[in-house]
Amino acid sequence: MAATAPARPDGPLTHRQIVTILIGLMMGMFLAALDQTIVATAIRTIADDLKGLDQQAWATTAYLITSTIVTPLYGKLSDIYGRKKFFSTAITIFIVGSVLCTLSQSMLQLAFYRAVQGLGAGGLFSLALAIIGDIVPPRERAKYQGYFLAVFGTSSVLGPVIGGFFAGQSSLLGIDGWRWVFLVNVPIGIAALLVVSRTLHLHHTRLDHRIDWWGAATLTLGLVPLLLVAEQGRDWGWGSGRSIACYVIGGVGVIAFLLVERAMKDEALLPLTLFQNRTVGVASAASVLIGMAMFGGLASLPLYLQIVKGASPTKAGLLLLPLTLGIMFGSILSGQIISRTGKYRLFPIVGSALLAVALFVFHFVKADTPLWQTMIVMVFFGLGLGFNFQPLTLAVQNAVSPRLIGVATSSATFTRQIGGTLGTAVFLSILFSTVPDKIATALQKAQGTSEFKAALADPANAEFAKSMAASQQAGGGGAAGGVLKDSSFLNQLDPRLAKPFLEGFSQAMDTVFLVGGSVMVIGFLVMLFLPHVELRGGSAYSERGAEDRADEAAAAAAPPAVGH
Repeated sequence: MAATAPARPDGPLTHRQIVTILIGLMMGMFLAALDQTIVATAIRTIADDLKGLDQQAWATTAYLITSTIVTPLYGKLSDIYGRKKFFSTAITIFIVGSVLCTLSQSMLQLAFYRAVQGLGAGGLFSLALAIIGDIVPPRERAKYQGYFLAVFGTSSVLGPVIGGFFAGQSSLLGIDGWRWVFLVNVPIGIAALLVVSRTLHLHHTRLDHRIDWWGAATLTLGLVPLLLVAEQGRDWGWGSGRSIACYVIGGVGVIAFLLVERAMKDEALLPLTLFQNRTVGVASAASVLIGMAMFGGLASLPLYLQIVKGASPTKAGLLLLPLTLGIMFGSILSGQIISRTGKYRLFPIVGSALLAVALFVFHFVKADTPLWQTMIVMVFFGLGLGFNFQPLTLAVQNAVSPRLIGVATSSATFTRQIGGTLGTAVFLSILFSTVPDKIATALQKAQGTSEFKAALADPANAEFAKSMAASQQAGGGGAAGGVLKDSSFLNQLDPRLAKPFLEGFSQAMDTVFLVGGSVMVIGFLVMLFLPHVELRGGSAYSERGAEDRADEAAAAAAPPAVGH
């Protein structure tokens, strides 16, 4: 007698069943979330050890490119073949990539292995969110999102501490300290695989669809050059031959992708009809802008804390705790209210307004602004993010058919990642292109003050005074530009001499946050068009089961095909 597939429950899963599945999902998400914060803390040490400080951006770029590109592919394939096998595959690829990163002997090798890691990371977040969309009814989802927030909160606190610890060790058990930054993923990943294999038992009816390989290929052709130029354009020159080649190839790829997706219709990797749904279209456009503001802010704030305030990487990570608490509080508050009222539209609108206001207030933060004031703004910035994270994903999942949960969730994650990559590249480009002029202006103004003159005359500062004189004879740009290559000298510099450097850097960040605030004003206006759709009371998993049974009944009732 043939073995039968496990029966799909007619009603929703029990609380115990959901929590059991959540444990496996949380392990996978913790793996990706912890890696991001650990690597961000240790990357400077890693680049120094591998003698490739000027190439460190490639390690980040490679990871972002591969994780962004495969996100929609994971969503589509999991809709067809089931979530569990692809979630397990994503964890396995991530573990393999982590082991390879541990073996890196150069920054280019590390960049290649980080690309492998990204192939796994692209499935960890989107598939975990899709599975939650499957098993938990929209109105009940708030009861369980606290578990996920605990994962992000824990990784935000532990990541910088662990990364700082490993980066600070010359060796550990005979292995370079920084290599443990990647090696620590292996036991966590293996534990996640074991938990997922034992807990994630969901019946899946295979959908008879073609896989849009041409869509994946043209998406790659379009995104890789554009993301490359977004990350590297500042160094190459935005009008250089390499940049122009990337614009042209990327543009051709994007056009080809849109043509392929239109031809593939419902079989497409990212069905264009999905974006004709007003909720999905508005949420996707807003996600790009929120992603820009979020990642731009998250890339800029640690630099402010480390360079202007002189915090170590580990301390800077801990100083960002108010931001994490704001995200957690905003997500829990919005989730609980949505669960009770069934209404979600207000939170993304208020959240977008909070993000815009917080970024504009960051614009007024100066080098001498007390940290407690900056932390208050961080709380509101986090609150704005928390009001957007869950409600936007919830809106997209609620607006589509239960059979499209995977592709819809991955599209929401995909658009946020695109915005994040662009935001990081654009904001850091603005920052580093304006820093030299801002520092030069601040130095020129400081040189007329008695405090600065007295510091220059101090014999203890003779070496700096000599380099300043040489810089002025050479045109004045050396002192201002040197901070871009190595800012660590500011920590040992006389505070009276360091002050104009810190002020110049802070003023450059003011410009970054002003641009970010302007982007979020547009995001707020876009969010006003988000419609309210009544939240479903049942889970996508049980509703899809009802659809499957209806299809089976219809097929059984249909008259047999007449043979030729």
